[in-house]
Amino acid sequence: MGQRSLVVGFVLVGLLGSGVSAAADEAHHGGGLRLEVTSGPARYVSGGAARVRVNVPPQVDPAAVRVSVNGADVTSAFGPDDQRSHALEGVVRDLPVGESTVEARVPRRPKAELRLVNHPITGPMFSGPQQPDFFCSTPAHLAGFDLAGPFLDNNCSLATQVGYYYRATAGSWLPFDRNAPRPGDMTTTTTSDGKTVDFVIRWERGTINRFIYTIAVLDPEGTGPADLRNWNRKLIYYFGGGVAIGHYQGSNNQSESRYVHGLGQGYAIAWSTGTKTNTHYNLVLGGETALMVKSRFVTEYADPEYTVGLGGSGGGIQQYVYGQNHHGLLDGAVPQYSYPDMVTQTIHVGDCELLERWMDLKVRDDPNSTWRTWSNRSLLEGLASSDTVANPYQPLTPWLATPGSTECVKGWRGLSPLVLNPKFGTAPGITPEQQARVEWTHWNDAVNVYGRDPATGFARSTWDNVGVQYGLKALLDRNITPAEFLDLNASVGGWKPPQDNVQEGCPFVTAACPADVDVWSQRNMTVPGANGVAPRTTGNIEAMRAAYRSGLVFDGRIDIPIIDWRHYLDAELDMHNARQSFASRQRMLDGQRSAANQVIWFTDARPARAFDQTPMALTVMDRWLTNLRAHPERGVVGNKPAEAVDSCFATDGTLIHRGADAWRGIIDRAAPGPCTQRFPIGGTSRTVAGGPFDEQLYKCALQPVELAFLRGVYGSWRPTRAEFDRLRQIFPSGVCDYTRPDAGRPR
Repeated sequence: MGQRSLVVGFVLVGLLGSGVSAAADEAHHGGGLRLEVTSGPARYVSGGAARVRVNVPPQVDPAAVRVSVNGADVTSAFGPDDQRSHALEGVVRDLPVGESTVEARVPRRPKAELRLVNHPITGPMFSGPQQPDFFCSTPAHLAGFDLAGPFLDNNCSLATQVGYYYRATAGSWLPFDRNAPRPGDMTTTTTSDGKTVDFVIRWERGTINRFIYTIAVLDPEGTGPADLRNWNRKLIYYFGGGVAIGHYQGSNNQSESRYVHGLGQGYAIAWSTGTKTNTHYNLVLGGETALMVKSRFVTEYADPEYTVGLGGSGGGIQQYVYGQNHHGLLDGAVPQYSYPDMVTQTIHVGDCELLERWMDLKVRDDPNSTWRTWSNRSLLEGLASSDTVANPYQPLTPWLATPGSTECVKGWRGLSPLVLNPKFGTAPGITPEQQARVEWTHWNDAVNVYGRDPATGFARSTWDNVGVQYGLKALLDRNITPAEFLDLNASVGGWKPPQDNVQEGCPFVTAACPADVDVWSQRNMTVPGANGVAPRTTGNIEAMRAAYRSGLVFDGRIDIPIIDWRHYLDAELDMHNARQSFASRQRMLDGQRSAANQVIWFTDARPARAFDQTPMALTVMDRWLTNLRAHPERGVVGNKPAEAVDSCFATDGTLIHRGADAWRGIIDRAAPGPCTQRFPIGGTSRTVAGGPFDEQLYKCALQPVELAFLRGVYGSWRPTRAEFDRLRQIFPSGVCDYTRPDAGRPR
């Protein structure tokens, strides 16, 4: 019973005890016969091939079934399905681009019919027009795949290659020659099925959707897909992390594409540069690529018992987003160091340098400023800060002599220009002329979603800070004075529109150093007018709504098993802050009224990241999915194994606490649970400005300053007439009303 057997083949009882088949509207029944595509959605076939199952009623002899494609008999391509009793399966090939009709018949019964829609292997299927400025991988990056080209066309296509590699005692993969004596440094592995075999893998590489994909599987006998006797019939799709804004084919990550633990256990590993966010962050394109790569695996290898997602940071984001958008792609997910999505992270990350600049300049003008103490900066930024973590940018801002840093600096510095500045980005191996003709922003990378501003021609942006009262909580808690609050909000400003951006300075452009220092990208921030107020930035409402409609925003609707694991890195000021697992949980509670299918695990990383809990998570996930396969009627939550519960672990991986009360007090008002007490959770610049915990708010609804005052937004502060007038000057259109939903959400 394959991956789609869990979610599509039978009508899976879902999270709350009911579910629907993702392919039910694609298969037409006839006389009890039923056709289904096991390699993916019938409307999204690619590369001219698909694996098809014919479910045969008990009273019919499977040998009597005849299958045809577009009228041509293909019965010889079908045989008994080893995963489903009384069923046939086979691969239909040479499908033309566009629609094809598969029919199954038996004498004296109505036929069953299924419509397939085939797309070119170069794409696209549904992601829209492909980027015109798309650069093929450099020779050095191709070498990371043990490939050398040549490229076959303008889509950076490469010939599919298969090689065999063994795991050496030195910890590397080396080419394996079956006709040579067994290498003395070859290791063995013991699979999850208890077999001990030579650690030799089959590694397939090629191009799908213009990106480089790989499929790796344990195959010491060299039998290939026809007889993978050491494959455990389970697939890991490894999603890669990082941050990039497209226009490049990508590079390999060996630890992901040839994931040693997974391969050693017997899993097959699917991977692609197109599902690695260090290549691009257009998750419509990424989801499309994942469907195509998995289709390749199922078509050419077999239908796995299940497919589990794995991957950290952007790889974790992809699991949440694709699990929401593409039912049947994943049966379970193990997101690591995750966020709910990328696009709503840009909201508070875009605040970082605006706030850092304001505080840095306060220290420059007054060495005794509150902001000289780095830990005070969390009052405005919400994110973690430290008085001991080193700041690598200190030599460029020498007046910041006090030790310390913030997550905004250590974790996020450089990300604002990468996302926002159309002149800043680049790709390996391109010329200055090629760099200059590309609009290097996230918005342009996903312009098929966001659209273009007809007035400027630039991609529309969602980033908005109109009405945001930075430091509001600090004001209410009397950690800053009203005068500081007013000065902050008058001076903080926003980001200039893309047509007004200029190239970055030092340290982001090496050639600008040391003379042209601009660690905050101040040159691309708005400047105060005659009234001393720097304008805020207005995001495009239609772009925001498009982000929701396209599924770039994780909206909390996901019904697969999830084990969300991370090292606790807040003390390091790492960008993968711990609150993000709970932001996802809050969205699930809001979106589907339950987050019982999500388990959150933390492992302590103080003083070091000493233990990897991923193998344990995969073991628990295997039990969960095995239970679900055996008892679909119990639903996702009803099949949880005992270990699939909120937990926290010590630095050496030993259990600290396991239980439903582990994270109490983070998104509820209960007393802090045992894990909550051990691992404190921070905020963001928007949550400490009054915004929602889950950060799912592009643009706040506005209310007049007078109404905000009457509603108690300012607590015990009673502004003078001059202060009140200044507030209205700073916020002429009003301040955020967080009791109302996101103004950027589709209505």
